[in-house]
Amino acid sequence: MSADVAEEFAASLRDLGVSWSRTTREGFEETVADAVEPPAVGTELPFEGVSLAETDVTADPTPARLDAATTGVTAAAFAIADYGSVVLRPDESGTEPVSLYPERHVAVLAASDLVADMPAAFDRLAEAVERERGGGAESGGGTEGGDGTGGDAIIATRPSATADMGALVTGAHGPKTVHVIVLEDE
Repeated sequence: MSADVAEEFAASLRDLGVSWSRTTREGFEETVADAVEPPAVGTELPFEGVSLAETDVTADPTPARLDAATTGVTAAAFAIADYGSVVLRPDESGTEPVSLYPERHVAVLAASDLVADMPAAFDRLAEAVERERGGGAESGGGTEGGDGTGGDAIIATRPSATADMGALVTGAHGPKTVHVIVLEDE
């Protein structure tokens, strides 16, 4: 991630009213504690040396826990700097419902997974879909749909909102607030 891309992402998040923080793997637990409003539920995070195990976030999103949660914590596959968007890949661990049902969504992102713009995002998604379908030299084969996502992705930009009722309503069909945690690469 270049400094320019990181600065653009931070500016885009500010413009959207999305809070964010940067941390190291060592500071992750303290950063999560500051970002969540309990009770919190989350999905396992795919980042080496980072876990929800020593936090107050329950990493087993049953329907009852999801219903009771104020905060949902998920990994973001990557983010788009000029839109301030995070890209979530639905999976069997519950990333999609955990990001949508609680009032607050905390998305965790590796700094190296930040791309500059939408064309770069589509290139990255195309590579992932190709890999999941068994194509590409580095894939080593695979089955259709690979990890079960079938190439699906959610591009989430700011808290959910609608103006269908005549006025802008935040959190109408998704989280009312969003916080992004950017993990520094080492």
